[in-house]
Amino acid sequence: MAGVAATRLFAAAGAGGIALTAWALRRSGMEARLVACRMVAFLALLYAVYMGSIVVFGLGLYFGLFKGPGPFAITVVPAIFALLLIGIFLAMSLLPGDAERRITGWSGGSGRGARIMARVVTIPASAASGVRMAIDLVRNREWGVLGAVAWWAFDIATLWACFHAYGPDPPPFAVIVLAYFVGMLGNALPLPGGIGGVDGGMIGAFAALGVSSDYAISAVLTYRAFAFWLPTLPGAIAYFQLRRRVATWREEHRAAEAAVAQA
Repeated sequence: MAGVAATRLFAAAGAGGIALTAWALRRSGMEARLVACRMVAFLALLYAVYMGSIVVFGLGLYFGLFKGPGPFAITVVPAIFALLLIGIFLAMSLLPGDAERRITGWSGGSGRGARIMARVVTIPASAASGVRMAIDLVRNREWGVLGAVAWWAFDIATLWACFHAYGPDPPPFAVIVLAYFVGMLGNALPLPGGIGGVDGGMIGAFAALGVSSDYAISAVLTYRAFAFWLPTLPGAIAYFQLRRRVATWREEHRAAEAAVAQA
């Protein structure tokens, strides 16, 4: 919950939430490599739903499989972008498991440059391990991965409800889904809470898909009020609780180290 609040307050593609979650996991005693691997797996699952939805609904609208308009620029172009990102992530999984050892061996040396290289090569190795973990979770039919679908589904349902609140004839469901995901690309901008980027992106996407601007503005701004404030308030409380928990972990680790030293 604290990570969700950080994601809302410090957008930049969720960097705030990722940093806070990784910090808390490291303070709990988890190894840095394990934290990186699990966080990459989490993000790969979450954004696989994101990109997959853009492909399905974008191409579906363009080819008339779903009800709604299908202009090339707002359907096919985002779908191509999503396919490229999916291909990049799948290519990461092909990186050999011992790639880090090989690259480190090639770099050689024992100076500062070699130490920097040793740190840098852990990034692609951890990313590849995380993507492979995500693929294994899906392949093993772990039911928990459905949480990635639920994350997006409930958020889109809020937007869908806001359209129903402001008019008797809301846009087709496929239009709402595609405009939601295309608009969410504005969350990559380093804006506080994504304010302006996400709102403008969604409203522009709806306008491109034939939804009247007044209708889209009312529904999107109401949705953003729910989506921004509801997670942020309890998330802020969770953050202070997390700080106390981290302080407790720190004392426990010091006590354990003292006991080992005494022994």
